[in-house]
Parts: sequence; C-alpha cells; structure tokens
Amino acid sequence: MARHRRWVIALICAFWTLAVLAALSFPELPFFSAVARGEQSFGDMLRREGRKAPTHPEFVFLGIDESTRNFTPFNPEDAIGNRAFELITERPPPWSRELWSVLLDRLFAAGARLVIFDMIFGKPGDGDEAFRNALERYGDRIVLGANFDLSGQLTAIWPSPTLFPNGERDDRAGYVVFFPDGLDGKTRSLRYRISDRQLAGQAPHSSQQIFESLSARAVAKLGHPEAVPADLNARLLRFAANNAYEPISMWEIFDPAMWQANYGSGAFFKDKVVIVGAASQVDRDVVNTPASPSLPGPVLHLHAIGAALDHDFLRPTPLAWRYILVCAAGLLAWLCLACIPRPAVSLLAIVSATASYLAFARFAYDQWGFLLLTVPFLVTFMAGGAFSLGFQYVLERRDKVRTRRTLERYVSKNVVKEILENPHGFYSSMKGSRKPVTVLFSDLIGFTTLSERADPEELVRQLNEYLSGMVAVVFENEGTLDKFIGDAIMAVWGNVHSKGPVDDAKAAARTALGMRKALKSLNQGWRTEGRMGLGMGVGINQGEALVGNVGSYAPNERLDPTVIGDAVNLASRLEALTRTYAVDILVGPSATELIRDDFHLRSVACVQVKGKTQPVDVATIIGAKGDDTDPELLKWLETYEEALRKFRERDFTQAKILFSRFLEFYPSDYLAKLYLDRALEYEKEPPDQSWTAAEVFTKK
Repeated sequence: MARHRRWVIALICAFWTLAVLAALSFPELPFFSAVARGEQSFGDMLRREGRKAPTHPEFVFLGIDESTRNFTPFNPEDAIGNRAFELITERPPPWSRELWSVLLDRLFAAGARLVIFDMIFGKPGDGDEAFRNALERYGDRIVLGANFDLSGQLTAIWPSPTLFPNGERDDRAGYVVFFPDGLDGKTRSLRYRISDRQLAGQAPHSSQQIFESLSARAVAKLGHPEAVPADLNARLLRFAANNAYEPISMWEIFDPAMWQANYGSGAFFKDKVVIVGAASQVDRDVVNTPASPSLPGPVLHLHAIGAALDHDFLRPTPLAWRYILVCAAGLLAWLCLACIPRPAVSLLAIVSATASYLAFARFAYDQWGFLLLTVPFLVTFMAGGAFSLGFQYVLERRDKVRTRRTLERYVSKNVVKEILENPHGFYSSMKGSRKPVTVLFSDLIGFTTLSERADPEELVRQLNEYLSGMVAVVFENEGTLDKFIGDAIMAVWGNVHSKGPVDDAKAAARTALGMRKALKSLNQGWRTEGRMGLGMGVGINQGEALVGNVGSYAPNERLDPTVIGDAVNLASRLEALTRTYAVDILVGPSATELIRDDFHLRSVACVQVKGKTQPVDVATIIGAKGDDTDPELLKWLETYEEALRKFRERDFTQAKILFSRFLEFYPSDYLAKLYLDRALEYEKEPPDQSWTAAEVFTKK
C-alpha cells in the first residue's frame, strides 16, 4: 500500500466525490439530504451574518397591533367627533371598512405615494361603499391583497365585487401568499408571478393563467413595471435588517396629538409607501425566514418590493457548476495529499484552502449576491483530505512501529524513541555536551572458562539468554543500552533523558538488583538443564561525562552515541574490582550518597584505581529498603561498619574484636575475613603514618 499511496488516496477522494455528487442528484434520500440541509443552513448563515439589503426610508409599516385592536382612548371624550376612533371602539375587529376610507383620506392628504393593504377583502362587508369610493378616488395609488384557496379545486380569492367591480381584471390586487421551501418550511424566495398550473403542480401550458403578487403590483404602481421579473421563477431574497421596518401603531395616525407631535401633522408620510397589515400575535401573520423565524408578513412584502426596485436578488450556483465544483474539490484534496509528502504540511494546506474558500464564499455573497456552493464542496474536500490523512497516518504508524521494532533489536528503547520522535533535537544534543550521568557496567564471571569447553552454539544461546534478561531489566528502569562489549553490558542514565541525578542513580541501583535477581533465576534454569551457572559483577558510578556521537561524520557512515569521561572509567574499574572483593555490585561514592535513602548499603573499601590520583570509598548494595531483607544481617552490618571505621582509624585491636564478633554469625563473609586478617597483621606491625587505608591498584 505504501508503494501505491497515490492511487489509494485517489480512490478515497473519488469515493467522496461520487458520494457528494449522488447527494446533489438525489437530495430526497435520507443520507444525502444532510448535505442539502447543510448547504441550506450555510446559506441561511450568510443571510444572517452577511451584507443586508439596504433599508428604504420611504417604506412605512402601519401595523394593526395589540394596542390598536384593544384601543381605548386616553380620554373617552377624544372619541367624540373622531370618526376613526368611533369605528375602532364601536366593536372589535373586523371593523367597518369605512375605517380604511378614513385612513386613506388621512394618508393621501399627507402626501403618501402608495398605500398597500396586506389584507384580504374577499367578501362584502360593512362600510364597503365608503371604502369603494375611496378606492375610486385614489385609483392606482392603492393595492389590495388577494389569495388562493388550495384546499380543493384552485380558487383565486379577489377583493369583493362591492370594492372591485372588475374583479380579477383589476390590476390593483395581488396575491399575498408566500411559498416556503420544501426541506424545512422556511421562506427564502418570492414568486412575483405564478400560474394556475404551477399552483396545481402541472406542467406549463400556453393557456395557463398568470397571477401577480402584492409586491409585483406595488412595484408597478410605483412606476417601475420593468423591475418585476417577467418569468415565473422564484427569486432568492437578500433580506434587510430585522429592525428595518418597525411597525407604527395604526391608532396613532388618528390621534390628533400623536399626529402632530410624532408625524409633523402628516409631513412624515409625504412620498411614503405605506403597507397596512397585521402586527399582533393574535393575527399570527408571520413568516419563518432565515433572517427571523417570525418575520411579519407585511415586512416581507416590503423586502420583496425593495429587492425588485434595487435589482438585488441572490443567485444560486448553477447546477452544472455544482458538479464541476464537487469534482474540483476531490481533485484538490488529492493534490494536497498526493503531491505533498509531509502530512503536517498537507493538513496545513487543507485548513488554509478551507478557510480561503469560506472567505471567498462570504465575499461572493456580500459583493455579488452569489451563493457559492460551499457545503458539498467542503464535504468532498475535507472528507477526502481527512480520510486520506488517516490512511497516511496508519501507513506511517505501521512503518514507524516496524522501524522501531527493528531498531530496538540493536539500540536502547529510549534512544529509538528520541530518534523517531525528535530526530533533530536528538542529533543536536549528541553533538557534544557535558551532563551528569549514572553509568553501569556488568560483566559475566566464569564465561571465559565456559567458552573454552562449551559447544559454540550452546554457548551463544546461553549468552543470548543472559543478555536478553539483563537488557530487559535495563529497559524496565528506563536506562539507555550504550553498548555490548563481548559479554559485558554498558548502560547509562541521564544521557538521552534525565529525571535528575538522584532518580537516575536510583534507577541504576534498581537495575543492578534486578540483574542480580534475573541471574539467580537463569542459573537455576541452567543448572536444571545440566549447564554451568555463571557469576556477574556490576559497577555503578555517577558523575559528569561528555555525551555525544562518536564515529565517522562521512555521509552514510555509522555514529555511536556514547558517554566518555572519568565517571565512566571509574564505573568500569569498579565492575572489575567486584572479583577482588567477592561482591557482585560495587557503587562509587557519588552514587552511594544519592541512593543511600532508598537502599541498604555496605561499605567495601577505599580504593585508588589505575589512572586516578585520589582514593574513593566504594560500597555494595544489600537490597532496597522495603524489600524482604534479613533484619539480623542489617543489625550485624552495623557492627561491621563500626569495625571498618575503627580499622581506618588505626584502632586495629578494637577492629579485630568487632570483625571477629561479626564472623561468629557470618563465618564465610569474605570482606570481614579480609579485614580481620589485615587487622591482625597491622596489630603486630602497624603501618607507617602515611597509611590511609586505601588500596592502590595498578592494573585495570
């Protein structure tokens, strides 16, 4: 799959391209409808957050609100002689239609340009004569609402013949109904003209009857019939701000004080286009739109009139271009993944391209009124990109695991982790620096003798068993396996990753105890199989060392990350001295002080190894505090430590007594017998005054 990476990515991108193309072709299917709903929601977001249609200051919404429906004069005497107040207060709505003739007289006397009634006067009513006279008086300066009865056979509901004797032939009536979208019931568009066959869901025919909307009639009466779209298609609206046309309570028009104070005795209405309609919760004349879930119907008519006058409609992406854009999205996703080798850069390219496309979609909406196909494009692009990135991640993860497993057969696990996860940082840190490290050397005792007489294959198998067990203990304690030196092991703490000198030294001490335990288990198994058991020596030291890559810097040549310095040399010398003092672990002085709180220690000697001018105190590890350590041994070790202190203070007689007392309980203890023999010797022939109790070694 790695060899065919580009083809696999191409298949992933092609799959998502075809899936989204299917969603565009069959939006009614449940799975695919989510894409259509997403695109619709994105368009609604643009309508809410993007540029709004300009507000027309000449448009006025005269609302029949709660205060008008339940009108009560401030002073009952105000209604006397005020015909409008008398008509409003004599009964609840519907009022006598004489009220509308009074309203028309007042508005046109003030200089109103056009009055639109977002109301249906389909049946004869009280006051029709006065209202008809007003309609005739003001002629083409008035538009009334009409409607359709779609419950059975299509029926157009025109204003009553008592108002419009010519009925449907009168060009002052237009339908007020809005046709919401089928997916979620929101109204995003308006049909300025519609045919009876469209209403019936039938195909167009030359005999079809055309109806015009209230807003189309209003635009024509304003002297711009050419602004009304001539076809029967719906037009997507760019909505004005929600507060663009706040309603004015109709009763205020008839109140003399309000008329004078708020409306300048009618000057406010000069050249205004006034729409009269419901503005109360009781009438529920509201429309669910992307701009508002309860936009008053009269306000939506004003939005439609403004859109026609400004020629400001939204344009959707043509169908052919939708398919082209989706295919381009799949191709772009493939280019971002197949042509960019680094996944992080590919991800950055995907995020940048997505942000740029969204920004351009917003720009196209604001500047050109163009609804650029966005959600299907981004679904194709991002899904293809995300799944391709996931494929590459799995591929790289598999390769990295394979590489890690291969490297861990030759290199310490923490070194492998640093090389794979932070190669540049690891290389920089290995150029050369001084760091406090803890170094452990371990070596087999008796292996040389065994190698002289054992079968080679058997010997290699036994050595591998030993090394596998010891290396596992190093890795368990987060140590770095520096190298194998024959049957010897060199491990380091603090060179690649450090938890601090104290924790590093304690980890090395736990490793030494773990090696002791692992070798004991191996020896039991070997002896059961009839093979010879082996001994081991471990030297531990802590100090500053030079950490870096050692080897050839020539291209493709090998570099060996290691540590160099006196601290390393002393650890090696201590491992060799374990044979001299018959202990399996020796710890240098600095490491001893760092681990003393967590481990039971036993002083061994003051030694001056080859290459050093100053002697150092070394100790061995009995066990970790909290482990199952013999309490009697710990008690008598206090006697041993006191005897050694007396020995170093040249009190050989007292040292002899204390060592003898310790040997009564542990007669085979090599160190106690060694120091007892020396105390007896020095008691007879004391050393000169320059004696420091240090042993000087001239060989490694």
